[in-house]
Amino acid sequence: MTLQDELNRIALENGVQYFGVADLSDAAEFILDQGDNELSAYPFAVSIGIRLMDPIVDKLPHRDERAVALNYKHHAYDVINSRLDMITSILSSYIQDSGYSALPLPASKRIDDERICAQFSHKLAAHLSGLGWIGKSCLLITPDNGPRVRWATILTDASLQPTGKKLENRCGTCNECVNICPVQAFNGRNFIESESRELRYDARKCEDYFKKMENNGQIPACGLCVYACPYGRKKD
Repeated sequence: MTLQDELNRIALENGVQYFGVADLSDAAEFILDQGDNELSAYPFAVSIGIRLMDPIVDKLPHRDERAVALNYKHHAYDVINSRLDMITSILSSYIQDSGYSALPLPASKRIDDERICAQFSHKLAAHLSGLGWIGKSCLLITPDNGPRVRWATILTDASLQPTGKKLENRCGTCNECVNICPVQAFNGRNFIESESRELRYDARKCEDYFKKMENNGQIPACGLCVYACPYGRKKD
């Protein structure tokens, strides 16, 4: 069994539904701009994703109810992110023990308050792994569960095989995520690799919305763009 097969097996045994490997050679400039020289030097990324629980996401239109907001923030955000971090740590140790370098990246930790971003785009790695496409919400959209997945990434120099090609955008004329956003943070523009995120999404609007909720004594939870995507919502 190859190293990649072992990593896939370990990931699945630890509750991961999505496992992919991305060749980062074409994304080095983007990675350098968002992160640093150390990150851009890694040739491959292992991308893992855990699906969110539908009953929690489906209640988000009622997030003004404290129990709904608390359950989403806790189980669909904090707990899932902790699980992802634990699994990337386990996989990284296995890669290192196999004689290669591995850098696990936090599932959800911001390093740039001005641009409101992390040091690396997990969505980019998942997209390059062939697991989905970037939607109008700037979220990674999977064909079977839409954006109802959280992601984490391991950068490595292990000689792995990319798991697929980038999926073409399938959003078409759909604007469900755009229309449901309470602060109009998305403008409905389709993802284009060469364009900056700011041309499609105003992250500051979301940031201010969460701060306003906190100031009003509410639990800062939204996720309506996750809820609304037809690729994630199940037909009755």
